[in-house]
Amino acid sequence: MNWKFWNKKNKPAKKKKSATREWVDAIVFAVIAATLIRTFFIEAYVIPTPSMERSLLVGDFLFVSKVNYGARTPMTPIAFPFAHHTMPLINTKAYWDGIELPYYRLPGLSDVKKGDVVVFNYPMDADAPLSRPVDKRENFIKRCQGTPGDTLSLVNAQVYVNGKAAPNPPGEQIEYNYTTTGIEVNPQIWKDLNISFYDSVGKPSVPTMTVASASIFKGYSNIKSFAPAIAVKDIPDQLNPVFPLKYNPEHVTLGKMPNYKWNVDNFGPIIIPKKGWTVKLDSLTFPIYERCIEVYEHNKVEVNGTDILINGVKTNSYTFKMNYYWMMGDNRHDSEDSRYWGFVPEDHIVGKALFIWMSWDDNESFFSKIRWSRLFRGIH
Repeated sequence: MNWKFWNKKNKPAKKKKSATREWVDAIVFAVIAATLIRTFFIEAYVIPTPSMERSLLVGDFLFVSKVNYGARTPMTPIAFPFAHHTMPLINTKAYWDGIELPYYRLPGLSDVKKGDVVVFNYPMDADAPLSRPVDKRENFIKRCQGTPGDTLSLVNAQVYVNGKAAPNPPGEQIEYNYTTTGIEVNPQIWKDLNISFYDSVGKPSVPTMTVASASIFKGYSNIKSFAPAIAVKDIPDQLNPVFPLKYNPEHVTLGKMPNYKWNVDNFGPIIIPKKGWTVKLDSLTFPIYERCIEVYEHNKVEVNGTDILINGVKTNSYTFKMNYYWMMGDNRHDSEDSRYWGFVPEDHIVGKALFIWMSWDDNESFFSKIRWSRLFRGIH
């Protein structure tokens, strides 16, 4: 008997999937594929605040590459697809933090470079009442101004890295003070020159503009005086203090918080931690690096008089386990960035912003909302 022939003849026919089953399979496959793509390759983001204007505008939709710096493997692997940390509508957690994996990053095309526009998780979310895992913290976008091992400072709003003036972003803008001859500025000028007014803490609102707009604005015949609104050197802003005092207003380390005399426009110099770098800890350096040592690198830090104890051991130095970065917004006087909360650890880095695929202006009428000139524009 031809058993091969008999088996073929008597093999039951494969049951055809129902239309519902096919749809379910297709949806599951699409969700898995999309999740893998946004986790390891590329993800879409939207600009929610003006901190990067006028390089990036509120309503710009970006594609951010995970490949450039190497994709970060999920640290909170059990999460609802396409939701970052909160479920829409029901406003509950979109993840389960019962399992948290250690930080690991796949090999990338390059390291984070000075001048890159970077998406990262907001480091200060570690201090939130309901602290989230690193990869579920808010997404921020800023420009990298300093990389591991750099010495960074600001002098009259100009960034210096390792003693040299850093290139200024093409869309960088700051606030300016001006007076007129008595003839008020035509409101159309504000719009034509893309001049903005932002809410300021403890001071009147003043125009914010790029260098290109400023060179035109100051040339109008009714402008009597015009100058950048630069904070005076060695005079700290008591209403809006900068790092490290900003988030440690009552913190006492080795006696008292040193008077660094820093402000938003005159800051530093400060050394950005690098993996393997050993810093001497004293009354001046400890307040700057304490957060990195305790919060980001998960050590128990205690101060007993003039003694520093790390994990119960008295020490006067510390060797960093991670690289750190200094991030700043291009809208220098209207950006909450490293000048206020310090360093960004490498495990918070999400990816590099590549290009704008859509731009939407909510302040315009319905038919004028799309900023056509910004579509598929690269980010520099």
